[in-house]
Amino acid sequence: MSRRLSVLACLVTTTLMTALTAAPAQAAATYENTDYVALGDSYSAGAGAPDQSGLCLRSVFAYPAQWVNKNHPHSYTNIACYGATIDSMRLTQMIALSDKTDLVTVTIGGNDAGFGPVVISCTLVSDSGCESIVDVAHDYVTDVLPGKLDAAYRDIRAHAPNADVVVLGYPVLFDTTSENCGFAGMDIAKRKMINVGDNDLNDIIRDRARAAGFTYAEVRDNFGGRGICANGAWINGLTVLPPTDSFHPTQTGYTDGYLPALVDAL
Repeated sequence: MSRRLSVLACLVTTTLMTALTAAPAQAAATYENTDYVALGDSYSAGAGAPDQSGLCLRSVFAYPAQWVNKNHPHSYTNIACYGATIDSMRLTQMIALSDKTDLVTVTIGGNDAGFGPVVISCTLVSDSGCESIVDVAHDYVTDVLPGKLDAAYRDIRAHAPNADVVVLGYPVLFDTTSENCGFAGMDIAKRKMINVGDNDLNDIIRDRARAAGFTYAEVRDNFGGRGICANGAWINGLTVLPPTDSFHPTQTGYTDGYLPALVDAL
């Protein structure tokens, strides 16, 4: 090889090695200047996972906290709260946002749609009674919820004008492959009805988030085959101690269901 070719080969090799060795350091520093705020309801607070604290039931295993532990942003505030509705979020949580906020994540709308009460009510009535309950929730989700979501998303944008906003959906609650899963009063027919309602809710949230110019993070596929009644479910069924864990992801659900969805969305 000529001296000129040898020098060129050396330069190419050096450039490639520099790029390869610099890439991990660059990735690790991606979020070091990011101010991150998590908004929303119990699915962002981390209800259902261990080590919850306070009235809002925030857990160190919530997907926002797990993302922070891996990415080390400049600042992190989780103001999400168990039981939050769209109205309560707009009233009490916008204070955490500012023009310095770089990243916002949010789950909201499940309590407005009556997530938990629909499931509980369906266990107490016939299949036809459950269908009526789901129909009422469906009417609310399709007729009322879109406008309320639009208003909430406008609020977020107004309070955090420079932020990337990721709206995460909800998992479909039930597995429907087993005839009897030990969930009293919840046969396959009822589980399927509730799942249809869950999908409708997610589709509305997805469409309104995208209309607002936000990123929608889909979690349904990650939870596929891991709903309540499945072996190794990632969603808690009806629990007694504490009852607030009911119908929320387990620690694994947040780690393997929600966290990858957020990572993929960024």
